[in-house]
Amino acid sequence: MAITVTEKFQSRDVVRGVNPSAQLNFIVAGTDDYDQALSQLALRAPAAFDGLPRLNHGVEPIAQDLWLGFTRYGRQNIQQTGGTVYQFDTGGGSQHITQSLGTVRRYARRGAVAGNFMGAIGVTKDSVEGVDITVPVYNFSEIHYKNATFVNDSYIAALFQLTGSVNNKNFRNFAPGEVLFLGASGTKRGSEDWELVFRFAGSPNVSGIVIGDITGVAKSGWEYLWVQYVDEEDTDAQTLIKRPYSVHIEQVYPYKNFDQLRL
Repeated sequence: MAITVTEKFQSRDVVRGVNPSAQLNFIVAGTDDYDQALSQLALRAPAAFDGLPRLNHGVEPIAQDLWLGFTRYGRQNIQQTGGTVYQFDTGGGSQHITQSLGTVRRYARRGAVAGNFMGAIGVTKDSVEGVDITVPVYNFSEIHYKNATFVNDSYIAALFQLTGSVNNKNFRNFAPGEVLFLGASGTKRGSEDWELVFRFAGSPNVSGIVIGDITGVAKSGWEYLWVQYVDEEDTDAQTLIKRPYSVHIEQVYPYKNFDQLRL
């Protein structure tokens, strides 16, 4: 019995525009061997449709000597070994601060003078509560396609040790101290190569910070700044209020050489 391949009426699902695609559906009849059904489908279905190359094809049994076949068409989007894909977003990060950039206005009840807290936010009798704000954080990732021999146990260990560290020298146009390595993940594509995803976050180094009457404060992007407050008399308001007394910059991430990433 001859094997026949007939396109179904319910076929030609077509998408045009961004990420165009198409699918043709067939009835393959005359064999109970899936390999023969596949080979005849591949031979008789068009190699291209609507300007798109055929990506794959397949069959599934629906009755004795009868198969439902399909062919899918689209653009090739497989990165070759050695290729790189870059992604980024500037959505920002959240940070809890206790000092404003500047007090815009102060109001007090009639006959009273509002205290000058020198930019402290949410001052209570016992503490400075502060506020959560959005701060500049540049999140970006790189996808690299490396050959199978690139990734070994020592390289994976190096990635583990570098996770949660900050660049100690210039990296991707960022100054030392501005890039935090968030980690990496890898997927092996068959026996040929690895897809490696590296994730980073950038935060700018800043200088010339003014906190209360403390000037000349500087910090690297991923250092932590905190303020010590003390009770002082506000002679205008005639009351004790909390004001910045000292500023402290803390290193909370180790500095490491990102050359070990081998990007």
